[in-house]
Amino acid sequence: VRLVESGGGSVQAGGSLRLSCAASGFTCRRCCMGWFRQAPEKERVRVATIDSFGAINYADSVRGRFTISRDNAKNILYLQMNSLTPDDTGTYYCAVDFFSEWSPVRCDGGMDYWGKGTLVTISS
Repeated sequence: VRLVESGGGSVQAGGSLRLSCAASGFTCRRCCMGWFRQAPEKERVRVATIDSFGAINYADSVRGRFTISRDNAKNILYLQMNSLTPDDTGTYYCAVDFFSEWSPVRCDGGMDYWGKGTLVTISS
């Protein structure tokens, strides 16, 4: 399994960025994929998730501003981020969690694999 994030950068508040996560080495038949953010000196938090059935969840802080999507043909996970604020600053990680056919697919637990992250900096 390999997850490689890209698309981070520095933008002013109110701007937009689109993050991409190129996934390889697996097929998401029963999985949850998501984006997580770790701000400086803070714990990593869940930003948005999408499971293999298309169910999507967002953190309250980003709902209405961020959109998670997945291109199954290319195996790429995206995070479109609009109306960015300095509170959105941090390193954004892509992650995936796999489930057997006997387990329900859930997006609220730990993740099996992580990318190395891409840095997003929002200036006021």
